Amino acid sequence: MEPGNDTQISEFLLLGFSEEPELQPLIFGLFLSMYLITVCGNLLIILATIFNSHLHTPMYFFLSNLSFADICFTTTTVPKMLVNIQTQSKVITYAGCITQMNFFNVFVVLDDCLLTVMAYDRYVAICHPLHYTVIMNPWLCGMLVLASWIIGVPYSLLQTLMALRLSFCTHVEIPHFFCELYQMIHLACSDTFLNAMVTYFATVLLGIGPLTGILYSYSKIISSICAISSAQGKYKAFSTCASHLSVVSLFYFTVVGVYLSAGAAHSSHSSAAVSVMYTVVTPMLNPFIYSLRNKDIKRALKIFFQWKL
Repeated sequence: MEPGNDTQISEFLLLGFSEEPELQPLIFGLFLSMYLITVCGNLLIILATIFNSHLHTPMYFFLSNLSFADICFTTTTVPKMLVNIQTQSKVITYAGCITQMNFFNVFVVLDDCLLTVMAYDRYVAICHPLHYTVIMNPWLCGMLVLASWIIGVPYSLLQTLMALRLSFCTHVEIPHFFCELYQMIHLACSDTFLNAMVTYFATVLLGIGPLTGILYSYSKIISSICAISSAQGKYKAFSTCASHLSVVSLFYFTVVGVYLSAGAAHSSHSSAAVSVMYTVVTPMLNPFIYSLRNKDIKRALKIFFQWKL
């Protein structure tokens, strides 16, 4: 954007999906439903993992952390949008926008890293089953989750500090339902070259890096499964990682779709509509994917509800 009335603004306008008044109740109801399903579904996964001793294993430890990240991930964006619809206001303060962007970046990177850690867990379980409990010991599991946080928090802090140096024109409108980093860089009046370079290298490191690790893990997993002689053994081995593979595919395909659409049409609402897939729909579907394909989770949830009753 060309420098114009260059100043430090106090608020942004989140344009959301539609300005049609008759659509607002429908959008509010839809997103409130998806948010409640996301929170309840992921919270049940966490509670089932905590209260069922049979799920005190590395795989479910990572899954409960992923569920926690998904709850926080969705909470950074959806409640503010719901409040704006209910109050018929599109305003978000500058401080609120920066805060939202900061936490959103933390949890999207945390999601990415945890999916990579879970791929490594499945690799060890299938390719080195006899050494699984030795390799995936509690200390290593804790360090892997801690490392995910250590990667996510400094990255987000760096992006936040870089965003604070930007200046914006007055009456800034964000064609999105939350303060997304790329939209803020695009709307800035000041020079954004350094921000763009940092974002580009971070995307390569934190996007392609984990994806490479996941693909490598699954290449080894597939090789090990193909070496199994019995069809039943192959099915059992594949079923242990099918849910994770489904979640990974959903996450990466939707993220790629968002940024391809954003590059094609910055000024439209298409990017906001597509981004719903990985910011809202994916965290909502994750508990269903893991519970519907996992007998241990279904059994733990059944025991949990019987205990509560």
